[in-house]
Amino acid sequence: MIAGGDERGARLAVSFGRLLRHAGVAVPGGAVATFAAALEAVGLGDEDLVYWAGRTTLLTSPEDAPTYDAAFAAFFARGPAGSVPGALAPPPATLLVEDDEDDEAPGEGADEGVDPMAPTLVLRFSRAEVLRHRDLATCTPDELAEALRLMAGVRFGGALRRARRLQARPGRRGRPDLRRTVRASVRAGGEPVRPVRREPRTRPRRVVLLVDVSGSMEPYARALLRFAHGAVAGRPHVEAFTLGTRLTRVTRELSSRDPDAALRAATGAVPDWAGGTRLGEGLAEFAATWGVRGMARGAVVVVLSDGWERGDASTLAEALARLQRVASRVVWVNPLKASPGYAPLAAGMAAALPYVDEFVEGHSVASLEDLVEVIAR
Repeated sequence: MIAGGDERGARLAVSFGRLLRHAGVAVPGGAVATFAAALEAVGLGDEDLVYWAGRTTLLTSPEDAPTYDAAFAAFFARGPAGSVPGALAPPPATLLVEDDEDDEAPGEGADEGVDPMAPTLVLRFSRAEVLRHRDLATCTPDELAEALRLMAGVRFGGALRRARRLQARPGRRGRPDLRRTVRASVRAGGEPVRPVRREPRTRPRRVVLLVDVSGSMEPYARALLRFAHGAVAGRPHVEAFTLGTRLTRVTRELSSRDPDAALRAATGAVPDWAGGTRLGEGLAEFAATWGVRGMARGAVVVVLSDGWERGDASTLAEALARLQRVASRVVWVNPLKASPGYAPLAAGMAAALPYVDEFVEGHSVASLEDLVEVIAR
């Protein structure tokens, strides 16, 4: 739309784009909107600027330039001093908005009260796509339920690590495997045609998820537990814990294939749901009881928390320092990071950052999908 509320430029862009399509020019779907934005920037007072604004935004092939020139000359009346007064005034454009999830066919029922001679600009949107980027804390109960269903479609991969055991593979890399090479040569008449070598196997790297379920994280805790369920049920070597006033292991509860049953079992097993926050004590207990003894060694440790700490922040820093020494990576997921003007000023978050390898968002379904890629790196 033209600045100052003038819709003439937008209508002109829609009409001219429709004319080009009728002339056989393949105008991309979003090019008309780009042309309208360009007209808003350059104005309608200079013919050359309007010409090049349309040519650079509406054309994708140099072969369409002659057709564009003819359409431009026919559509725009050439006024004095090179102005573009728009003697061929474009008719008002009709804007139709279609939901991709509507039961009606596209365009069905859209002709009621619409001038058949007026150009029509159809905009399509997907409710699921909008919901993927919405902050989970602002969702209504119905929207949150839909977001949890979208989260069920997240596919969890995982980073690989080298194992100690070796596997035999034909090739030039790895240690020579003489026994298998001789066996293969016997079948080939005594000629070692394909030398066999051994190289380390690969296996999925363990992932440990520590989900903050304290009162400050209540708007996100249920969705983050659903994310943890997808990880536990979707790939091997995943452990899940909750953090609040105490540490609770919920791997067994989240291992059910039914996401709703798993979520009910996990929330029922957590005695401090929506309670206080003692992240440092919880992480210190994990490091001493589970992490340093083996669970965190070589693993990707993921802490999902807003960083609010009511206990001693130095305890949190010491626990993360221990985990960082044995883990492959420490990832901190903070839903508040996406807030405008956010700064990690909370005592717990400030104490944790020096020992965190990656600090990412976790406020929406889309950000949790990105987290899957971070874990898999």
